[in-house]
Amino acid sequence: MNIRAILPDIFYVGVNDREKHRFESLWPLPHGVSYNSYIVRSHKTALIDSVEVRESLTLFSHLDEVLGGTEIDYLVVNHMEPDHSGSIPLLAAKYPEMKIVGNKQTVAMIGGFYGITDQERFVTVCDGDKLDLGEITLRFLMTPMVHWPETMMTFAEERRILFTGDAFGTFGALNGGIIDFETDTALYLEEAYRYYSNIVGKYGKFVQRTIEKTAPLAPEFICPTHGPIWHESIAEISAIYDRLSRYHSEPGTTIVYGSMYGNTEAMAEAIAMALAARGEKRIRIHNAGKDSLSHIISDAFRYDGLIVGAPTYSMTLFPPVDTFMKAMQTRETQNKVLGLFSSFTWASAAGKALEGYAEAMGLQVAAKTEMKQGINNEIRADIEKFADSFMSELHKSRYARLR
Repeated sequence: MNIRAILPDIFYVGVNDREKHRFESLWPLPHGVSYNSYIVRSHKTALIDSVEVRESLTLFSHLDEVLGGTEIDYLVVNHMEPDHSGSIPLLAAKYPEMKIVGNKQTVAMIGGFYGITDQERFVTVCDGDKLDLGEITLRFLMTPMVHWPETMMTFAEERRILFTGDAFGTFGALNGGIIDFETDTALYLEEAYRYYSNIVGKYGKFVQRTIEKTAPLAPEFICPTHGPIWHESIAEISAIYDRLSRYHSEPGTTIVYGSMYGNTEAMAEAIAMALAARGEKRIRIHNAGKDSLSHIISDAFRYDGLIVGAPTYSMTLFPPVDTFMKAMQTRETQNKVLGLFSSFTWASAAGKALEGYAEAMGLQVAAKTEMKQGINNEIRADIEKFADSFMSELHKSRYARLR
C-alpha cells in the first residue's frame, strides 16, 4: 500500500505502474512510473490529482484506508493528461457530492474527455484564487503549457506544500520510499533529464515563467505527479529543471550516428577517439538505428556538444537519424556546439539534409566532414581537422558561459 503521511493532514495516496512498457506509447519505462495523488484533509477534504484509469482500484483502496469512509469534498485537477485524469469519471460516481476544481480549460477538457458537463459539479478557478478547507487554504497558480494549456499548480499555504502536476517529475516507480530522504534519489535525478527532455523539452520558456512564479513561495515540499516528493533535494531538482528550461547544457559531447554496414560507424568511432585525445572525457555515443530515441534525446539535450552523422539512404537522410533530428527540431534545441558528418556511396544527400536541420534550428555548424564509401587515411586526416574545429568552438562556448 503506497500510503504515506507527508504531514499529519496531508497524505500520499498514489500508485506505481510497473507494467506499462512505454509512457505516452513512446518512451521506455525500464524502472516503471508512478502516478502521484494526494489527500489534503482539514474540515473539508481535497484529493489533489487522480491516476490512470487502470490503477483506479488501487487508488480507491488507498482512499478508503486514509479516509475511513468519509467523503471527498473536492477533486483538484492540476493536469488533464489521462494518466492523471483517467479516474475522474469513477471518482465522480464514487463520490457524488464531490466538486471538481479546475480552471476554465480544465472544465472544458473534462467535458470533452469524459462527458461530465453538469456545471454544478465544478468549481472553476483563476490564477490566485483560493479554496478554504478549514485550517488549510489551497491557492491555485495558473502555469499554462507546462506542458498542456490547462496546467496549474496548487499551494497549501499553511503547510508550504506545492503540488506541481508534471513539473519537477521524473520517470521511475517509487521503490518503497515516497519522500526523497527515504530513497536513493540518484535514479530519479538521472531519470529527470530523460523525463524533461522527452516530455517537457519544447516548453522551456513556459517552465521558466513557472519557476519565477513559484520560487517566492519557498515551498518546503514539492509534490509532482511522477516520481518522489522533493524535500531535502528541492534545490537539486529545481536546478535541473531551471538549467534545462534555459537550454543550458552540461559539459559533454553526444555523438549520434546511423550506419547500414559499419562505414559511418567507423567515422563515429574515429571522431570519438579524436575528441578524447583532445581532452573531452564525457562522450556519449548512440547508434540511432538501435538505441532508444528517448535516451538519445536525453543525452543530446543534457550535454553542450552534439555531433550527428548519417549515410545517404535512397537520396535522403538515413531514417533513424532523420527521426532524431526532427525530435530535436520539435524541442526547439538551442545552445549546442554542433558537428555534422556524413557518408555516401555514389551520390551525396545526407550532409545537405543535416545542414538543413541545423539551419532550421538556427544552429551554427562548428565542424563538418563527408566520406565517400569507406574510411581511409585521407578521411582520418579530415576527422582530425574536424575534431580541432569542433573542440575549439566547444572551448569558446564553455568559456563564454563561465564569464
